[in-house]
Amino acid sequence: MFNKILIANRGEIAVRIIRACRALGVRSVAVYSKEDAHSMHVQMADQRICIGEGPARNHYLNADRIIAAALNMGADAIHPGYGFLSENSSFARKCEECGITFIGPSPDVIDRMGNKSAARKTMMEAGVPVIPGSKEPVTDVVEAKAKAEEIGYPVMIKASSGGGGKGMRAAMNADDFEHEFSIAQRESANAFGDDTMYLERLILKPRHVEVQVMGDNFGHVVALGERDCSVQRNHQKLIEESPSPAIDDETRSRMYQAAVLAAKTVGYTNAGTIEFIVDQEGAFYFMEMNTRIQVEHGVTELVTGTDLVMEQIRVAAGAELSFPEKEIRLRGHAIECRINAEIPEKNFMPSPGKVQHLHLPGGAGVRVDTALYTGYTVPSDFDSMIAKVLVHAQDRQTAIMKMKAALDEMVVLGIETNLDFQYKMIQTPTFMEGKADTGFVEVFMQGGHHS
Repeated sequence: MFNKILIANRGEIAVRIIRACRALGVRSVAVYSKEDAHSMHVQMADQRICIGEGPARNHYLNADRIIAAALNMGADAIHPGYGFLSENSSFARKCEECGITFIGPSPDVIDRMGNKSAARKTMMEAGVPVIPGSKEPVTDVVEAKAKAEEIGYPVMIKASSGGGGKGMRAAMNADDFEHEFSIAQRESANAFGDDTMYLERLILKPRHVEVQVMGDNFGHVVALGERDCSVQRNHQKLIEESPSPAIDDETRSRMYQAAVLAAKTVGYTNAGTIEFIVDQEGAFYFMEMNTRIQVEHGVTELVTGTDLVMEQIRVAAGAELSFPEKEIRLRGHAIECRINAEIPEKNFMPSPGKVQHLHLPGGAGVRVDTALYTGYTVPSDFDSMIAKVLVHAQDRQTAIMKMKAALDEMVVLGIETNLDFQYKMIQTPTFMEGKADTGFVEVFMQGGHHS
């Protein structure tokens, strides 16, 4: 087992990793920006080191400073959490070169799965179902338009290096293709320094269902259930649940097999997520792989009774998976609501500021992952998520009732949040009946009822 782990992250995920370290008897080191000096993760870690100030590229996105901090503090491993450098293969390589274990998959696997068009090609060759689309990346608009005709409209134009909804545009017909393609390409070049795009058939009213996988260094890969992440705004998830109300047991079983095949094909180790899109007929297609722990990993932990972050650390330290596939059983139903410091009515505009008062919900089967405390100032330069409220119950309806009670009990004063928005959303007939697709939030915002 490692002696000391440096956490290359901040906020609630850094707190979550520190707790896993404590449970394993491993010392933890927090890195932080000057602005984060009073953050909870800094106070909770065994040791702490400031690595800069100003924009994120000076600190949390600065691989050299993070590795220097790890060497300086004598850490033998780095856990990247999610976001920041978690899917950066050159950072993972630098860790290796400096004799530090990167808690995640190998840099080569990050490369193979990180480029969406390359990952798509790999999956097609492996026999994992993929949305009809372009086999090779495209940069030329004329060539792309010809490919779009072949695939059939509507098509989705996506950045090869994309993520977080950047460089993504839908073209409903040939007339608007060139315009949408040039916008997506420009966004991609600005955000990722890469203007290669790929095309996919656009599936209308889809569900977003992902499978949690975990692999060790001995060739074992297991599927730990699925999560339905269809409730999202601007391609950012708001509510996640497990199991998904959108698929039946037969589809579920095939989806797990496809996810394990996908992970085994690339020699995947550690925690990862295979994301699928499910059409209205229940057919599913590989969308992408996230080569890290996900924000919503807690939902899987509740239904499987596992600790994914502890397992990540154990696997990275060379241990075999502690749960064989046959022992994994989904029990009950779990839901997570992401609580963001934002104003939903103003297009989810971030609402940073000082928390004047905080009360977190509790009770049987209620969990809150947060780094918030009374008096803490939510900064304006990071993601607006401030907490994740999770509930677990014996069935979906009870879980919804429990979530309603938890959101009702939670109090955050001093900043605007989406608490009320979430509270109303989970009580709509569409959500209650398990029929929310990826367009649900938009319809809900317009005051319409989703059919």
